Amino acid sequence: MRIGSTTKTFVATVLLQLVGEGRLSLDDTVDQWLPGLVRGHGNDGRRVTLRQLLQHTSGLPDYIGDVVPDLSAAGYRKNRRTTYTSEQRVAFAMQHPPAFMPGSNWEYSNTNYVLIGMVIKAATGHSWEHEAQARILRPLRLTHTVAPGNWPFLPGPHARDYQQFEPGGAMTDTTIAYLPFDGDADGAMISTTADTNKFFRALVRGEILAPAQLAEMQRTVEVPADHGAPPGTRDGLGLDWTPLSCGGGYWGHSGDGFGYLVWPATTSDGRSAVTVSLHSRPGDEGTAVRQIGDVTALVDHVLCSSRRGGTP
Repeated sequence: MRIGSTTKTFVATVLLQLVGEGRLSLDDTVDQWLPGLVRGHGNDGRRVTLRQLLQHTSGLPDYIGDVVPDLSAAGYRKNRRTTYTSEQRVAFAMQHPPAFMPGSNWEYSNTNYVLIGMVIKAATGHSWEHEAQARILRPLRLTHTVAPGNWPFLPGPHARDYQQFEPGGAMTDTTIAYLPFDGDADGAMISTTADTNKFFRALVRGEILAPAQLAEMQRTVEVPADHGAPPGTRDGLGLDWTPLSCGGGYWGHSGDGFGYLVWPATTSDGRSAVTVSLHSRPGDEGTAVRQIGDVTALVDHVLCSSRRGGTP
């Protein structure tokens, strides 16, 4: 299955490993690693830090709207094979003004993680995909997790994805990637529920990051209530915290795209983990909001049940 923006946790983990190795700092500016790239319409990479990219406090605009010129079944089929470089995705974003001054607010932007992928390459000489494979996938033996780049298909056997592009409309098979936004460090990876659970468990248990870097990842800021996240959600560095109805909370990072939604969650001690995946998405906002509500209620039920002695 595609895991969409859950990719961001893998990418953030790679960057934080590089921080732990002293190869870069969270306080480095984007411009130190990618000189002159973030410029235009008030955007300035000299004022944006890597921490702000990871935590969506950069204010940089999201490129996604620029690569979906036609939000319809016909538009999906017409544009799904179009490919862009990371530089082109950033250039799209730079056509728009920032949402706010860096560090003054929070707003989700996929552009942030496209830039993180580019910083990883600048620091290591290798692509973010190479570094994720060497640093995470191979050591944890996540043999069903891949970063396919611009390869648009899923390895079999796989789930099929279906998107309703308009309320009451037909379901469109969207299993083939929409490469304009499915091919970069913000959301390209493919995995399984088992591999995803294994990764998040290892992460929160401290098996991938040193204590100092895991602590940085888990330093959170409030996610505004109007951004669609469950109430009380807080955003770390590529890792979100969501409260549980039975007390405490869980760590994870959801992902979605045309026709799918993935919601991984693991308790703070890593003892219990669940990943919920859906493979059809509705065309009207109200149903989509209810769908996410049902997913988060299911996650809450599973993790609270495991705490009471049920199956984790």
